[in-house]
Amino acid sequence: MIEMFDERIVATGRLPLFGFFVAFMVTFVLTRVNVRLIRANVRWWFRNVAVGDVHIHHVVFGVVLMLVGGVASLAVPDAYVGLDLAAAVVFGMGSALVLDEFALILHLSDVYWTEKGRASVDAVFVAMAVTGLLLLGIRPLGYEGIAPDPGTGLITRVYVASLAVNLVLAVITLLKGKIWTGLLGLFVPALLIFGAIRVARPGSPWSRWRYDPDSRRYQRAVRREKRLRRPLIQAKIWVQEFIAGRHDLIPPELLQRRADVAERARRRRMARAAARAERRAERRAERGRARRSERRSARRAAVRAEQEAAARAERGAVARARREAAARARRRALPRVRGRTGSRIRDRAASTRRARGRAREEEQPPRGTPFRGAPSRGAPSRGAAAGEAPPAETTELRP
Repeated sequence: MIEMFDERIVATGRLPLFGFFVAFMVTFVLTRVNVRLIRANVRWWFRNVAVGDVHIHHVVFGVVLMLVGGVASLAVPDAYVGLDLAAAVVFGMGSALVLDEFALILHLSDVYWTEKGRASVDAVFVAMAVTGLLLLGIRPLGYEGIAPDPGTGLITRVYVASLAVNLVLAVITLLKGKIWTGLLGLFVPALLIFGAIRVARPGSPWSRWRYDPDSRRYQRAVRREKRLRRPLIQAKIWVQEFIAGRHDLIPPELLQRRADVAERARRRRMARAAARAERRAERRAERGRARRSERRSARRAAVRAEQEAAARAERGAVARARREAAARARRRALPRVRGRTGSRIRDRAASTRRARGRAREEEQPPRGTPFRGAPSRGAPSRGAAAGEAPPAETTELRP
């Protein structure tokens, strides 16, 4: 193992690159462990670095370390391999810290634990893959073992042609939405050919420019995305979350949007509640007005009934007083009326008796021969028996 390391790494001058690669991976893993423990709020672990109200992201320390390592690697002579290795290690540590917050630089927002924060992990994995391929001695944009010829021979023309073809294929592959295939294809040109020939991903620029939504190519791309791409994405997300943690935090803009939506919903609820309260108050006021109107009507009706009862009582009293007065007047006038009427009745009765006596005397036959049809003495005549009044005499009778 040591001999192979000396042969493949030290002898080929890749020791600083190896130091960069190891420092990059170790720093990234330790950084992720640190931030996950901080997020879990472990009591015995560190806290976020802050100056007052300003949170200092670790990308700041990464930029400083990259600056120190880069300047040191340029300032150290080639003969000092140890210093060059130390500078590469420092540069690798700073690069890990910077790429770990690549999403923050890309979006200019703290999206570290959101879905957009996966871009940082993707950038770190890409950097590891590219560094690993360089460490293995694989050359980008060319075939292994072929070096540019300073002359004008066939090798130079073949290298330039292969470089141009690889660049074109890499651009086409990246435009088709195959990021990993395009980056790894810079070291393995066969992957570029494979990625450029196959159909683009549904959401890629190539698909938007050249595929009609109803075309067979687009439908085939959608089927391949569901059948092949999504399982690979799920596996990649599982690995990322296993190493870097879950990116399940709500993005700030989405959180603000949700807050705005919640505020608008709260305002609508308050407006509806106020409208309902106003309607209830109006109904209560209307019912109160109706009850007050009913009470006023009842009071007015009671007053009218009392007034009518008082008027009826008054009229009854007046009528009773009149009747009593009339009765008293009749009682006072009755003796006089009775006296005059009695005298008239007695006068008529006396005149009637005298007239009947004279009539009987005239109708009586001579003595000894009574008239058969004449009434006996003391017996009333037929007219008297029938209730007829006797004929009035022509002469005035005096008492």
